Amino acid sequence: MPDSSISQLRLSGIVEESIVDGPGLRFVLFTQGCPHHCKGCHNPQTHSFEGGFLMTAEAVLASVEENPLLAGATFSGGEPFEQAPALCAVAEGIRTMGKNVVTFTGYTYEALLCRPDPWTRYLLELTDLLIDGPYVEALRDPELRFRGSSNQRELTRADRKRLQAAMRRYA
Repeated sequence: MPDSSISQLRLSGIVEESIVDGPGLRFVLFTQGCPHHCKGCHNPQTHSFEGGFLMTAEAVLASVEENPLLAGATFSGGEPFEQAPALCAVAEGIRTMGKNVVTFTGYTYEALLCRPDPWTRYLLELTDLLIDGPYVEALRDPELRFRGSSNQRELTRADRKRLQAAMRRYA
């Protein structure tokens, strides 16, 4: 487990109470910066790595602690895995509070597993529900729970464990 004392986040925005970004009442962080630039992206203002505002993990956690009704936090984007070190610090605090973590990513789970940095692996470990895959405008489906296009997946911890086992079998 890497040292998660790196706690400065570059954010595009915060939604303190959301019911559409994961199960239950959520505190949502929209990270600033995204390499994917998906056509038809719902959050194009998050693409630049220069914009947004800075906030510490400690300040985020203090805000979450103020609302006992929250089920957990959601990391959206932008691309959360581009700020994995600071989000690990937030996720550790969220889990210490007994709350869950949902992470949205434009990467596939399989691609994340191929990244060499330990922060990606650690953020995956701290994530209860992963929504993976780029938004594909041609596959847009407004009926999907938590997702914008049908190629995106909701992967629980158990789903990810099964995928890893399958990947090992065919490697």
